[in-house]
Amino acid sequence: MKNIDKIQSLLPLGYLFLILLGIAKDSIFYYLLGINIIRYSSIMDILISPIAAVTSHPVFFITIAALFIFFYNLPQILIKNEDEKWIHKMFGMENENISTLSENEKKEYYANNSISFLSFFLLCLFLGYGVADGISVSNQIKNNTLNYNYTLNYNDEKSENIYLIGSNTAYYFYTTKGNSTIKIAPVGSIKNLELTKNRMLEK
Repeated sequence: MKNIDKIQSLLPLGYLFLILLGIAKDSIFYYLLGINIIRYSSIMDILISPIAAVTSHPVFFITIAALFIFFYNLPQILIKNEDEKWIHKMFGMENENISTLSENEKKEYYANNSISFLSFFLLCLFLGYGVADGISVSNQIKNNTLNYNYTLNYNDEKSENIYLIGSNTAYYFYTTKGNSTIKIAPVGSIKNLELTKNRMLEK
């Protein structure tokens, strides 16, 4: 019961940390494209930013899930392998006083350290993803190597073949074929968005 209460007390702080990571990831990504995304974001965009980031790519989602599972089980792994000094050294948890602690104190010590390591790895992943994605899209725009796999249909019946950089609750961010200029269109001005090249449905 004590552990459940502790987890419940940490959940709001954990989600706040994830929100900050989501904002940082998006800010870096769009900054590398010359856009201040905060100016175009609503409170809802900010609140769902970590969910949007985690679900943006299957590999990123699997990596994040694997990290949570691993670090959740890390305290038990360390307790069961107390004689394996290299495991403790790997995670920077070498402490001669640990052996004098009770079982519950050891769990709390390892749990606190696991949370610290998880936070560090999440920070590196989100920031690294934002930088790598931003540089990749920026280079593709400069080199004109984008795949224009969307058709944007406006309310005035006009259409454009586009590369969709991203979107939020209020705006679409995209470039059009033959033009490297980044365009920002309010969602209200768009009739619909067609995915013209869907590799998941191609035979």
